[in-house]
Amino acid sequence: MSTKVAIVTGSNKGIGLAIVRALCQQQYQGDVYLTARDVGRGEEAVKALAADGLTAKFHQLDINDVNSIVAAAGFFKKAYGGVDVLVNNAAIAFKDADPTPFPVQAEVTLKTNFFATRDMLTHFLPLIKAGGRVVNISSFVGARTLNKLSPALQQRFRSSDITEEELSGLMQQFVDLAQKGEHEKGGWANTAYGTSKTGLTVLSMIHARRVTKERPHDGILVNACCPGWVRTDMAGQKAPKSPEEGAITPVYLALLPAGATDPHGKFVSDKEVQPW
Repeated sequence: MSTKVAIVTGSNKGIGLAIVRALCQQQYQGDVYLTARDVGRGEEAVKALAADGLTAKFHQLDINDVNSIVAAAGFFKKAYGGVDVLVNNAAIAFKDADPTPFPVQAEVTLKTNFFATRDMLTHFLPLIKAGGRVVNISSFVGARTLNKLSPALQQRFRSSDITEEELSGLMQQFVDLAQKGEHEKGGWANTAYGTSKTGLTVLSMIHARRVTKERPHDGILVNACCPGWVRTDMAGQKAPKSPEEGAITPVYLALLPAGATDPHGKFVSDKEVQPW
């Protein structure tokens, strides 16, 4: 039987590194891969884990580079015959005080947090083995943002028949309207990060429905989750949770036991399914 493998994107620091650490500490029954854009930083993180007696492997992966995604997908297919656990953690957020114009923030944030993560799923979902787990790191900010949208947009984002193509079109619509300063007039909220995470949560639900329809007997579970407000470079040092505490829910979803059927296609926080 082939060795199991778990992959965490953007995991050389912050919540991603804490997720890798927790998987190693809980003696995940397989290989755990820490991935990062920067080879040097990724390898340093693996060494730091090794100094604590934890064994993780490294693979270069830049989710903003489709060639990097394709290369990584090819590697894991050849080496492991597929993927057992995928945690899509890589993301960016502009600080509140960042002077970058909002149209640029909208384009850059959506590019990574939604479109690049969508590219990851396009190439990696077909590799998920029976019994596999896919965990997309979203945010409670996405849920809050959803409630600020126009009734028409809320209806689409909560509907069970929204397609990946429609969702991607709506995400692009937000970027395009933001370029003109017309996003709020178009029913959107004034937050690039929140919009990106709304999109990611809905994308998770779409993929969960697709997996259930196309591979009904494979027991694959796909979920989005909020790690909470965590002390990281991205979220700042005032946050109440440590990275280790932020890793608890993602790791819980990544390690849902064989035969589990729920949660699936849900938004989860503090190990509890949240309303959407």
